Amino acid sequence: MPHEPGALLYDPATDKLGEYQDRSGPYAMLRPVGGGRERPADPTALRPATAQERLSAGVHAAHQRARTDVPFLVGVSAPRPPAPAPGCADCLDLATRRAEARATHDYSAETDADVLLSRHQRQDHRPRHADRAETAESRRET
Repeated sequence: MPHEPGALLYDPATDKLGEYQDRSGPYAMLRPVGGGRERPADPTALRPATAQERLSAGVHAAHQRARTDVPFLVGVSAPRPPAPAPGCADCLDLATRRAEARATHDYSAETDADVLLSRHQRQDHRPRHADRAETAESRRET
């Protein structure tokens, strides 16, 4: 039975679903749901996935994506999150928000807390541009 590219099929040999890609010699090529390396399968053993299997595979793929810190930057490390300034209640509050968001896998809220913490540190803990210019100018004079 010919399969359409993109069809979700169950492979009893591996007990996994795969997205049908094409044939390669005597094999059907299946890609894991959510992406990955294609694998060969016996085309005569494949069957269409049931609704429950499709749902389960979709949820599994979504969980895998959520557990990946930076899926779109493979091989590139993520920037370090800002560290709270010692003794600053606002920094501590934002760092606590970030930790709570990370614990619940809410990466959007985690990023928001990082941005707010960085902005707070720029505004309240780093010297102003004028101060930096004066410091640079005094270094040139010496």
